[in-house]
Amino acid sequence: MAEYFYADRLFNALERSEPEAGSLLVAAPGMLSDAFARTVVLVLGHSAVGTLGVVLNRRSEVAVQNVLPEWESLTAAPRALYIGGPVRPQAGVAVGVTKNGVAIEDYPQFTRLANRLVHLDLHAHPLEVEDALEGVRIFVGTAQWEPGQLDGEIERGDWFVAPALPSDVVAPAAVDLWGDVMRRQAMPLPLFSTFPADIQDS
Repeated sequence: MAEYFYADRLFNALERSEPEAGSLLVAAPGMLSDAFARTVVLVLGHSAVGTLGVVLNRRSEVAVQNVLPEWESLTAAPRALYIGGPVRPQAGVAVGVTKNGVAIEDYPQFTRLANRLVHLDLHAHPLEVEDALEGVRIFVGTAQWEPGQLDGEIERGDWFVAPALPSDVVAPAAVDLWGDVMRRQAMPLPLFSTFPADIQDS
């Protein structure tokens, strides 16, 4: 994978945070991998056995109604499936944003990530959780790293680790999530928030 990455490591000179469940991985400007260029990945788990996440800003053309109609009413607009990553493309993963004041520990269907973000069990019945959720995003496929792999990529400056906000998960389709996340970081990252997805066409 490393051969696809941009040579100018903007993130190398920045203070690094350790990835954890509920944090974001922000792709380096100019990353040339088609799977990860200008992506924002929500980390679902990071441990000695590896890292699991979903890409937040890759919408598909498939409507949730066509695949999981029972979840359509709880899905945040646009009500489409999102492409969570290149691994296990048939696997479904759901992330929810809980309403203010919800006690996440009262819902066995939820695994806490951060803030009001939860990993949602898609085997649950929507009626069991609808009163607790402000919105849901459903992903197909995941982003995965072997033990130590992500740490090495962060060390090279391929990814910047940042806190996630609930709004990142349910951002409207028109929002440039990568640019928005970059703009809210410390300087100089906001200066790169308009960096094009394809530097060859810029």
